[in-house]
Amino acid sequence: MSGMGEILRVAVVGHTNTGKTSLLRTLARDVGFGEVSDAAGTTRHVEGLQLIADGIPALALFDTPGMEDAIALLEFIDGLAAPGERIDGPERIARFLATAQAGTRFEQEAKVLRQLLASDAALYVVDARDPVLPKHRDELALLAACARPLLPVLNFVAAPATRAADWRAALARLGLHAVLGFDTVAPPLDGERELFDTLATLVHGHRAALQRLIEARAREAGERRSAARRLVAELLVELAARREPVAGDDEAALQQALTALRDEVRAREQGCVDALLRLYRFRADDARAGELPLTDGRWDDDLFNPETLRQMGIRLGTGAAAGAAAGLGIDLVAGGLTLGAAAALGAVAGGLWQAFGHYGERIAAKLRGQRELTVDDAILRLVALRQRALLLALEGRGHAAMTPIVLPSPAAGADPAVQRWRSGALPPALVRARAHPEWSVRAGGSGEGGEERDAAVEAVAGLLD
Repeated sequence: MSGMGEILRVAVVGHTNTGKTSLLRTLARDVGFGEVSDAAGTTRHVEGLQLIADGIPALALFDTPGMEDAIALLEFIDGLAAPGERIDGPERIARFLATAQAGTRFEQEAKVLRQLLASDAALYVVDARDPVLPKHRDELALLAACARPLLPVLNFVAAPATRAADWRAALARLGLHAVLGFDTVAPPLDGERELFDTLATLVHGHRAALQRLIEARAREAGERRSAARRLVAELLVELAARREPVAGDDEAALQQALTALRDEVRAREQGCVDALLRLYRFRADDARAGELPLTDGRWDDDLFNPETLRQMGIRLGTGAAAGAAAGLGIDLVAGGLTLGAAAALGAVAGGLWQAFGHYGERIAAKLRGQRELTVDDAILRLVALRQRALLLALEGRGHAAMTPIVLPSPAAGADPAVQRWRSGALPPALVRARAHPEWSVRAGGSGEGGEERDAAVEAVAGLLD
């Protein structure tokens, strides 16, 4: 066994197709580790990875092949002892590993046992949907013979047909009372911490390193969560601030500008989705782990489809219906005055012009026949709801998931935050952004506005929990 000053080495073992590689993918947050498939026996060789805490390796995990024929192997090992000979477990395993069959008939099992003997402990991964069978008991007998601490991990416990209670009872009868439920597809919020904490009770000499790993992972999760909410808040502030001037009264020019701005808004939302996938270490082009609610790399529901708004529970007032259906508004209001009222007051010619501050040039432009396109409030609400749902889905998704994320319907059991975004007053920070077109990001640049813009972004981020 490794000395107490060395990195903790843990073998991940179990029957074929129980989710061993999936567990390592989820713990490492690496969709590219190993190969995950519904086919049995996908992993044929031992693969390892390290988990780092504050730049220092804290835990080495080793993925092993599935044990396929434990019943026959146990009988074979029992036959290696001479009549009346009594040898302990590790010696029995070592004797088996020295035979020719360890490289032929029982090659996969030999790889597992060899790695376990070189490790400090093992995670025994169980598909909790499977019934408890004699082969599983023989697997545990072989693993116990290696004389290493064993922590059973029940995978797929979130599945409707789980037999977790049967497994806990069977493992208790074998003296294994420290059993952990950890679904690799939908890991529990504190599942990782609980796994490392339980492991520390079995290998007490490595508790300090595991505690350091727990604390580092918690900090990383908090930082990732904050960064994700800021990405979405940046998107919302940018869209709210966006104003595109359209010169003259030419309807063709207006329609061209509408189409261009729609495409830019779609692309900007897609860019936020891509950034979130990278932040949570999913791949946008991974058909199995990175599809999420996308089709061919894009969202299923078009952002500017009125039916999409209806399905998200966003109601449109009669006056806003046409603009919201287009997703963009034609703004004829500046500084609290309509264009007609500004002209009637003589704001252009009189001393009130300076009172309009930075609105002055925009009013002058309107008087020259220029119009401004803005992103409708209903679209801001829709983007906020979609991105918030994606945030929640990514935080609860394991890196072994092979099916697209199904975002929860906001119509079912909506929480207060959903109701606020759906029908409450638009957040003051977004209302304020409407008056600051300089906060909008332009191609190749960034939003201007300094501390005031940053404060608006932080305020919106706080409303995404």
